[in-house]
Amino acid sequence: MPTLNWIGKDAVEHHHAEVPYRLVHCDGELSAGDPDAGNLLVQGDNLEALKALLPYYGGQVKCIYIDPPYNTGNEKWRYNDNNNSPEIRRWLGEVVGKEADDLSRHDKWLCMMYPRLRLLKQFLREDGVLFASIDHNELPNFQHLVSEVFASYQQIAIPVVNNMKGRNDRDYIATCHEYLVLVAKKSFVSAGLPLSQQQRARFKHTDGQGYRFELRDLRKRGGADTREERPQLWYPIFKNPETEELSIEEKDGWIDIWPMKKDGTEGCWRWGKTRTEKYVSFLHASYARANDKWNVSYRIYLDQQREDELFEDDPEDFSEDYDDETGEAIERTTKPKSFWWGPEISTDNAGKQLKDIFGGKKPFEYPKSVALIERILHMIGDQEALVMDSFAGSATTGHAVLAMNKEDGGNRRFILVEMDKDIAETVSAMRIKKVIEGYRKPGSKKIEVEGTGGGFRYCHLGVPLFNEFGDIDTAVTFPDLAAHIFFAETGAPIPSKANGNSSYLGKHGDKAVYLLFAPGLEGTPREAQGNVLTPNALTALPAPSDGFEGLRVVYAEGTTVSPDRLKAEGVVFKQIPYQIEGA
Repeated sequence: MPTLNWIGKDAVEHHHAEVPYRLVHCDGELSAGDPDAGNLLVQGDNLEALKALLPYYGGQVKCIYIDPPYNTGNEKWRYNDNNNSPEIRRWLGEVVGKEADDLSRHDKWLCMMYPRLRLLKQFLREDGVLFASIDHNELPNFQHLVSEVFASYQQIAIPVVNNMKGRNDRDYIATCHEYLVLVAKKSFVSAGLPLSQQQRARFKHTDGQGYRFELRDLRKRGGADTREERPQLWYPIFKNPETEELSIEEKDGWIDIWPMKKDGTEGCWRWGKTRTEKYVSFLHASYARANDKWNVSYRIYLDQQREDELFEDDPEDFSEDYDDETGEAIERTTKPKSFWWGPEISTDNAGKQLKDIFGGKKPFEYPKSVALIERILHMIGDQEALVMDSFAGSATTGHAVLAMNKEDGGNRRFILVEMDKDIAETVSAMRIKKVIEGYRKPGSKKIEVEGTGGGFRYCHLGVPLFNEFGDIDTAVTFPDLAAHIFFAETGAPIPSKANGNSSYLGKHGDKAVYLLFAPGLEGTPREAQGNVLTPNALTALPAPSDGFEGLRVVYAEGTTVSPDRLKAEGVVFKQIPYQIEGA
């Protein structure tokens, strides 16, 4: 398989592993709403922020959306990763120029993206998906990167996203489209997009509780739709001539309705007698004057949940519905197309949304539309999804998550990362705050927009966990080190936040992990601090669970327990800080 090479590739292939783990500190003044809503906005370089967040969220993210620099030459982005490669260090702090002015612009972009993609992959769940907005400048390079970094994934689709107004930074032809690259495992199935207003209009009937439904012919269409082929589905349904009541039992004076085809031949019903009898109250008879014929229809609810509640005891799939005219399956969602069009997803509309929030001012150029991100959230179909955006910009992704939760009662959460401190504080955080609390649109009508509710924590990056000598930094607390050690040992996030009251951090697979660490007790003997695995400390280790037979891995500054006893009790000792991965 061909691979992509560029200047600096050798230097960045393992750069993500060299990035230090940093502390994450939250700022209550810049946060808003419910601090325990599970939403984060992290200000800092996204490479360092991703590394800092990995011990807490690795393997938990359902959907990643990124909108990296398109590398048009007009964005004034700089390559600033701390890399020791001489060829790369020449680029530090320099604005990346246009095609003819900067012959290494694509190399810089690739060096910037590669380690970030390596880290992003580690956040995805097994069924996770990555969406990336990109344009023609770097699309081919991005596709090669994805093929290399996400080797077990596929580029499922690359829809063209139309921007109706077009960009004015082209010399000859205004660019009116970009791309949305979808990367997922082969097993990914889109949950679809909401029906259009025209499609929803088909569900014109309502039941006694106000739920909308449409009627579909109970007579079977397509293959195996004759009496000869399905004799058990050939039977009459009887209708009371005075009311709407139906029955499968013959009654005097009632009209018998048979599944006759339009050409007069004998057809068959979709359902057998038992099923029809059970759900007869959801059937409707209608008279076609044109051919002097009675028909029977059944309900298809617009709300899938309503239908599931009504027919939850039915072992068959009640939703095996087909269009009467085309024979195609009836969906309550529409299948996404490869061409995304509409004013609601345009950059121009996104700019208007931002102006509405910020009182007529537009504090950010080229924002993404909330409707675009909502389409993505509809496609993943998980109302409990954790959504990540490591190029957050104006925080459209956070806005979309909050709006969707309000609309459908979901419990989605977001993690946003924005490098620019000014943008993070005055645009990203302020936008999310206004969306949560509500805001007033500018203009003569002064329309009030109701808040979505929810909340988020505003965070920034602190010092690395380990100083330049490889020692644990004095600012590191027990919860900080516990989260890092558990992730480094198991590759999974810590099950629950450690508080230091117990040395037991949790178990994963056949490992139980412990930490003996009491920072800030200088002058006290290590054994007295509780930082050493002594025979008494070993005896006092909490049992992970009844019947646990795996290894117990204990991190401490030292041990006075003999190797023979450690082996006999199934304990592996690892010394702090030297045997901590990432130190």
